Amino acid sequence: MKSEFKNYSYIFLGSLFLSFGVVALFIPNALVTGGTSGMALLGHYLFKLPVGVLMIAINVPLLFLGTKYFGKHFTLRSIIAIGFTSVCIDFMVEFLHVNALSHDVILASIFGGIAVGIGLGFILSGHASAGGSTIIAKIVASKTSIKASSVMLFIDMLVILAIAFISQNIDLALWSLVSIYISAKSIDMFLTRGPSKKVVHIVSTKIEELCAQIVPLLGKNGTIVEGNGIFEHENKRMIFLVVENRKIPMLKELIQTADKEAFMVVMEASELLGRGH
Repeated sequence: MKSEFKNYSYIFLGSLFLSFGVVALFIPNALVTGGTSGMALLGHYLFKLPVGVLMIAINVPLLFLGTKYFGKHFTLRSIIAIGFTSVCIDFMVEFLHVNALSHDVILASIFGGIAVGIGLGFILSGHASAGGSTIIAKIVASKTSIKASSVMLFIDMLVILAIAFISQNIDLALWSLVSIYISAKSIDMFLTRGPSKKVVHIVSTKIEELCAQIVPLLGKNGTIVEGNGIFEHENKRMIFLVVENRKIPMLKELIQTADKEAFMVVMEASELLGRGH
C-alpha cells in the first residue's frame, strides 16, 4: 500500500506538470510533443476538439491492447495517469482559463519541453506511462525485426511532419522537434537524479603506492581490477573509483605526483545505486 501510494503521488504530480506545460506553453504556440500526446495536440489544432478527450480516445484503447505486454498493474496506473492528465488539461483550459506563460515560440519550446519532461519523469517514476506510443512500438517490435526505439522515433517524426504540413510553417515543426529533444533530456536527468559524481579509472604500475594516498583523500571505497594488455598481454592493474566532482582536481594532482606514467579516464556517473546512494 505504501509503495502504491508513492506511485500514485508521483503520477498525480507528474500529470500536473505535464498538463501545465501543454496548456500554458504548447497549445498557445501551436507546438506539439512526441508520441500519442502529440497526436492529440494535432487533433486539437485540426478539429478544435478538447486535448484531454483526444488523449483518452487515442491512448486508453492502446493501453488495454498492451495489457499482456506490461501487466495489469502498469496498465491500470497508466490509464489513471492518462485520465487525470486529460482532465487536468481540459479543466485548465475550460474552467481555469490558464493564460500562456509566453508567446515566444523559442521560450515555449524550451520551457514547455522541460515541464513536459519533468511531468513524464514523475509519471515514469510512478511505474506508469502517459502515452500509448510505447504500446505501438512493442507490438510492432514483437511482430517484426524493427526495434521498438525505431518505431517510437518514426511516430515522433510523423507528428513533426504533420504539424509542418498542417501549419505550413517549418519553424513550428523544428521548434517542436527541439521541445521533444528537451523533454527527452529532462526525463533522463529526472530519472537519473542523484549526487553529481564521476567514475574514474586509473591504470598504473604503482597501484599500491596510489592506493595508499587515495584512501586518506577519498575513503576506502574502490576496486582494483586485474587485466592484460591487448598487444603483449602484459599484466595490468586498474583502480576503479566513484569520486565527487570537487575532489577530481585533487585526485589528478595526486596521480600526476605519484606516477607520471599513469593513465586516467574520467566519465559521468549518471546513476548510482547502493552504498548509501
